[in-house]
Amino acid sequence: MKDFKKTVMLLMMAVIWGYAFVAQADGGDLVGPYTFNGLRMLLGALCLAPVILIRNKVTKKAPIEAKERKMLLTGGILCGVSLFAASTVQQLGLTMGTSAGKAGFLTAIYILIIPIISIFLKKRCPVNVWIAVFIALVGLYLLCIKEGDLSISFSDLLIIICAFCFAIQILLVDHYSPHVDGLSLAEIEFIVTGVISLFPIFFVEVRKDGFAAWLNNFNNTDVIIPFVFAGIFSCCIAYVLQIEACRDYNPTVASLIMSLESVFAAIFGAIFLHEIMSTREFLGAAIMFIAVVIAKLPFDKWIGKAKA
Repeated sequence: MKDFKKTVMLLMMAVIWGYAFVAQADGGDLVGPYTFNGLRMLLGALCLAPVILIRNKVTKKAPIEAKERKMLLTGGILCGVSLFAASTVQQLGLTMGTSAGKAGFLTAIYILIIPIISIFLKKRCPVNVWIAVFIALVGLYLLCIKEGDLSISFSDLLIIICAFCFAIQILLVDHYSPHVDGLSLAEIEFIVTGVISLFPIFFVEVRKDGFAAWLNNFNNTDVIIPFVFAGIFSCCIAYVLQIEACRDYNPTVASLIMSLESVFAAIFGAIFLHEIMSTREFLGAAIMFIAVVIAKLPFDKWIGKAKA
């Protein structure tokens, strides 16, 4: 029963993150990528703060020691910088024309990139990951390269770069989270991302349109609804669900459930944004999803059991 509840929580998180692609595509088009991305992170931090305070009061959490505080601050800043790069590039890609569904599948290749980056950290890369990478390249070709044209659109390229940035951000979270409080790490990460975003917001978007015109964008419900969803649900609620659900839960199964965000992104993109993938793009997306599943299957454990 406990695992069932955690599975439902992870599915809810995948649904939220899947719809977040629609919210980002919708809201970012109207207010600008830097404004939407930066302010939603600050909204997420604002909503997460009382959750942390209530949690600390209920659990009577002891004050953080100086060593942990230093690691928390360092980790939060590094994770925030990498999250800024990943989410900003993703938002730019969506604003420049990549569909929400396609962006979901392209972003999901971070699952394949992480083990490859880990090689440089002297960690072994399982054979099934190499198989998955080869399969993903086929899917990537079908999804991004049009028939008879070997070029890739700039917006799709940005989403692929975003996947690399997310891979780095996840590796940083993986490095720091065992040593510090996960929610506090997320809080600092969101704040850093939002604060860094304030600079391009002012110098690019506010300066271009004027402060009055920029501020007037938020009188539009078409902006407010996606913004609130991306800030409260995508940044705050989904992250809390992930933290709670992944505790004492099979990490392979958790990763596979979370990867369903790409499928939900395509479904919601079709429903709300009327984005219809071509047969070629649909085949590419399906192949990439298969590659993600193969990358997360515990082949090494199965082989070890077979030999035993």
